[in-house]
Amino acid sequence: MNDIRRDLAPAITLGRADHAKLNSLALASLERLPDLADRLLEELERAKVVADEKLPEGIARMGSSITYVTNEGREQTVTLVYPADADIEAGRISVMTPIGTALIGLKTGQSITWRDRADKRHKLTVVSVLAPQVA
Repeated sequence: MNDIRRDLAPAITLGRADHAKLNSLALASLERLPDLADRLLEELERAKVVADEKLPEGIARMGSSITYVTNEGREQTVTLVYPADADIEAGRISVMTPIGTALIGLKTGQSITWRDRADKRHKLTVVSVLAPQVA
């Protein structure tokens, strides 16, 4: 396994609506899930926020299907959702998980390091992002 020696925190971009909803979610979760809420707030703070209609293609946002490859070389596809819609079996990952927080705002080709609940460092690289399907 690759030893990841440094943290990667690439530039991320979020649409205004996702940014506002995620900020509210993180603030509401501070008491119950302080570590995850703090991590999400850190990501939101460093994000470039743009008007929703100006959000470029290929950026991971709420409802996006994201394919990524891990530092172990395993490829996985997940859909980024709010906690109430999470279902690991169906590949719907909550933004309030360490990996969900790592994925939000990334674009195709970017890599990021993230820490799991045991504080072990992992790295992932985004292979593709499919925009949310509108009903």
